[in-house]
Amino acid sequence: MTDPMPAGSGRRRLAARCRGITEAPSFGMGVFAVILLNAALMGLETYSGLAAEHRQVLQAAEQSCLTLFTLEMLLRVGAHADRPKAFFRDPWNIFDLLIVTSAFLPFLRENATVLRLLRLARVLRTARFLPHLRILLLAVGRSLPGTASFLFVGALVVYVYAMVGWVSFAAADPQHYGSIGRAALTLFLLTTLDGLTDAVRAGLEISRFSILYYASYALLASFVLVNVLIGVVLNSLDEAREMEEADARARERAANAMDPADEVRDRIAAARLALDDLEASLDLAKSVPPPAAEPELLAERRLEAAR
Repeated sequence: MTDPMPAGSGRRRLAARCRGITEAPSFGMGVFAVILLNAALMGLETYSGLAAEHRQVLQAAEQSCLTLFTLEMLLRVGAHADRPKAFFRDPWNIFDLLIVTSAFLPFLRENATVLRLLRLARVLRTARFLPHLRILLLAVGRSLPGTASFLFVGALVVYVYAMVGWVSFAAADPQHYGSIGRAALTLFLLTTLDGLTDAVRAGLEISRFSILYYASYALLASFVLVNVLIGVVLNSLDEAREMEEADARARERAANAMDPADEVRDRIAAARLALDDLEASLDLAKSVPPPAAEPELLAERRLEAAR
């Protein structure tokens, strides 16, 4: 008699089949190629003449890309049919789901500008298939708090130097230091050291001490603060790389780990096999005849019977 099919076995088979497809290298390369094709189509639509001449072909290609993206999402959702909560634990799954499903919302499809922006967001999905790009994006996200602190310090430095510049050069150079806004804009542009030579020459015509003003600003804004920003980004990059490696190890452990229900079923099956072997050995022992008694023991029994 065959055992009844356990509950949820159909979902497990579906998840196993979809997982086998989505985890194949060819699947990832195919989706990556479709993303690049979608980006190329958006670029071709910027040429008005070409877009007007091949409008139907471009629309058909766009619909084909959307169909393939939808099929991809269905496969990814199916790969988590046995554990739906795990699908939403991955931020990339949520991002991909929002980008793909937004194309089917009526109020978004009617707005051409929003629809183009959503199509442009599909290009960001390339980070899912490029580990190094994913690490860079994660590093940028983790560096935002440090970058905010850097921007505050940089704005403070620019404001202080802008006030000093307005006090010192407003009368002689109102075009660049006539107000706090113009002075801050001038100093912000000088952060890249572009035009610093002309600014120093103009300052020397006003005062010889202007060289100290520009030299200290260039040293503080262009070297110290920029190097601090680079340090913050590099530190975030190391943290992002460690997080990516930890996530990869966690995914590998989760893939190799056995489901508790499957483990219990395996133990039950092993116990059944052991019981079957024990039952077979008992049946074999019953079928074997007892060994013949020795002659001396038989003679002794006969004498006892005769007495």
